[in-house]
Amino acid sequence: MQLITHDELRSPAEQAQILSPSLRALSDPNRLHLVLLLAEGPKTVRELTDATGMSQTLVSHHLTPLREQQLVSVTPQGRSNVYELCCENLATPLRMLATVVASSPLGVEACCTPSTLS
Repeated sequence: MQLITHDELRSPAEQAQILSPSLRALSDPNRLHLVLLLAEGPKTVRELTDATGMSQTLVSHHLTPLREQQLVSVTPQGRSNVYELCCENLATPLRMLATVVASSPLGVEACCTPSTLS
């Protein structure tokens, strides 16, 4: 994932290309569940399996796209792998989306609010 700084102005198409893979990795409810569990601290696949009720194969399957997008890291520890959030890489898409709101002419007021959803 590429970190976008304030000095780098990117077109909406470029921003979408950068954001899309991370958001896709986070869009699955099972993957998001794993991310939320890892927010509590590093865990082994076994701990994630026990916490979610998913099979070891399914947990590993869902961890793969999170690793590929560098949203989680893995460290071998004996016969287990310990997974941990990569907080900076997780924060990058959130910052980019917050920048979208901030760059809107009306800022936060331009966003949907309960009164505008009716």
